[in-house]
Amino acid sequence: MNAHITTNRTVSTATLARTAVLALALINQILSALGKPLLPIDSTQLEQLISTGFTTVSALVNWWFNNSFTKEAIQADAEFERLKKSVK
Repeated sequence: MNAHITTNRTVSTATLARTAVLALALINQILSALGKPLLPIDSTQLEQLISTGFTTVSALVNWWFNNSFTKEAIQADAEFERLKKSVK
């Protein structure tokens, strides 16, 4: 009996991007502890980057989830409106 299972899965681009960012952050942390940061960012710049990142991500997520772009989402909106009318 063959115990190996073969799948055709590939690693997603998002997984690769998250892994690269994590590696960069870890390398920068280690080098920073040694006094040689890879990304020479002071605390003010870091605060601004984090704040801008949170604002950008939250704006994009809220924009995307509050707008129906896919065919399925548009159909779901129509069904929701139909159900709302039938309840009244």
